[in-house]
Amino acid sequence: MKNTPKGGAYARQAAMLCQDKAFQLYLDRRRRYKHQLTESQLPDGTHNADDAREWLCAVCKINSRAELDSNPAASQTFRMIRNRFNRWRARNKP
Repeated sequence: MKNTPKGGAYARQAAMLCQDKAFQLYLDRRRRYKHQLTESQLPDGTHNADDAREWLCAVCKINSRAELDSNPAASQTFRMIRNRFNRWRARNKP
C-alpha cells in the first residue's frame, strides 16, 4: 500500500484555484509587478492551470496539492495565498 497523502478540502480548493482564470491573471500581474516587467514582456494570460499548480507547489514547498491537508506549514501558506488573492480580486473587479 502506498503512503501517498490523499487530497482533502485544501487540495480540492487549491485545484479549483489553479483552474480559476482570475487566479492565473493574478499570477501574471503579481510576477509582472515583482520583476518590474512591462505588459508586453509578460502579457495577461501567460499563466495557465499547470503554471499555477507549479507555482503553488513551489511556494508551499510541496510536491503535490494533496500535501496541503497533511502539512500544517503548507496549509498556512496556502490560506495566506488564497486570502491575498481574494483581496486582490475584490479590488480588481471588472
